[in-house]
Amino acid sequence: MKMVGSTMKKICLMCLAAILVFTLAGCGEKSPLDPQNPVSLTVWHYYNGSQQAAFDALVETFNDTVGSELGIYVQGYSQGSVSDLESAVRDAIGGKVGADAMPDIFSSYADTAYEVEQAGALANLSDYLTQEELDKYVDSYIEEGCIAADGTLRIFPTAKSTEIMMINKTDWEPFAAETGASLENLKTIEGVAETAQAYYEWTDGLTPDIPNDGKAFYGRDAMANYFIIGMQQLGVEIFRVENGKMTLQTPKEELRRLWENYYVPMVKGYFGAYGSFRSDDVKTGELLAYTGSTTSAMYFPDQVELDDGSYAIDYIVMAAPVFEGGKNYAVQQGAGMVVSKSDEQHEFAAVEFLKWFTQAENNLQFGCVSGYLPVLKEANSIQKLDQAIADQGLSVTSKTYDCLATIFSEIDAMTLYTNKSFQNGSAARKVLEYNLADQAAEDRAAVAAALAQGESLETASAPYVSEEAFESWYNSFCDALYAAVGR
Repeated sequence: MKMVGSTMKKICLMCLAAILVFTLAGCGEKSPLDPQNPVSLTVWHYYNGSQQAAFDALVETFNDTVGSELGIYVQGYSQGSVSDLESAVRDAIGGKVGADAMPDIFSSYADTAYEVEQAGALANLSDYLTQEELDKYVDSYIEEGCIAADGTLRIFPTAKSTEIMMINKTDWEPFAAETGASLENLKTIEGVAETAQAYYEWTDGLTPDIPNDGKAFYGRDAMANYFIIGMQQLGVEIFRVENGKMTLQTPKEELRRLWENYYVPMVKGYFGAYGSFRSDDVKTGELLAYTGSTTSAMYFPDQVELDDGSYAIDYIVMAAPVFEGGKNYAVQQGAGMVVSKSDEQHEFAAVEFLKWFTQAENNLQFGCVSGYLPVLKEANSIQKLDQAIADQGLSVTSKTYDCLATIFSEIDAMTLYTNKSFQNGSAARKVLEYNLADQAAEDRAAVAAALAQGESLETASAPYVSEEAFESWYNSFCDALYAAVGR
């Protein structure tokens, strides 16, 4: 008898659920669940748009199949943005008037989860997972989630991301053809800065009657990642956490390299940051390339929109650049899911849902839409992605597919890194995110004003790129960072 794919899939999932129930009983482990009296779970997350639609579809599938068999019913609610979600969680924990009750599960980054753990509000997930199950997940993802003082798991890895570089191929090609610029140069951060200068000078030369109107080539999202991963590539762990104690490491020469390869190109107009995200700047034609999360691939524009018209563009996906001579570290990011401390039945049910959600075929289904990387070791390959697309008929955009394929092809050569959680970690990260970026934006505005008065770029930028300027920034940066961590 012929069946449609979705019906067959649900029947297969129900069979697997029955096997799971039998397996639990066969192992002598008594499940606290009762299919006749289902447990209702509330999940708070920050997914929106297509990501939320993909998550909701998976929740519905779970409820109709495995959840129905086990006695679990899941309801997901988007809280808007990450900051909105964090505020809602803090209000719930604090018992703020009008706040909703704590959800059973919620998306959380490590810094926020650490705060909630310190309040004693998170379930110990290690109680519900065997070592064999834990070993199936990418080791660094599990390590990131072990934030409890005793080293047990509090953050369940559900979807991760790293950074990539995306380039407007359509506008890159004439620039490269005329100047000899090479994609090979974009593999290092220094090469990106050199290429950006060449692009600025090339675009400036296109209008010889208008001086100093060169265009920025590159920008990046998430400045905190630039500091944390850039320093790691240069051999310095800026937040070194041992036995729960954090030591700041801010050596001058390594930080000088970060300053020279972001602040200086920003002040001179070779780099730029205009909209909310750098993909917005590509869309408006302000930038040609950027470094951002793998999840940003879905937002890379299909066309550049100018005041006097628009035109279609193609794209290039590359691994994020690394400091010249540095080790190939890449950021490990993306919120996991944490389970609120409650009772055995709800905590057990929550872990069962999360285990199902992170099964390879389900995780890849979510990743095809969102650009997130799957968390099981077996799922992190282009072969597994292609198999999931073929077997499940998954819909995936070419940009998201190429983004995931690029990371899968590079992942064995890179080391994913995220710093361990520590007290005041969120405040410290904000210093990394805004201190240098805000200074660069302010000083670029001053340089632009001087250019408008007829000064040359070299003269206008000179006060801002001097040794004295670096020393001033370095001292203020260190002061701000130490103040943020309470030192």
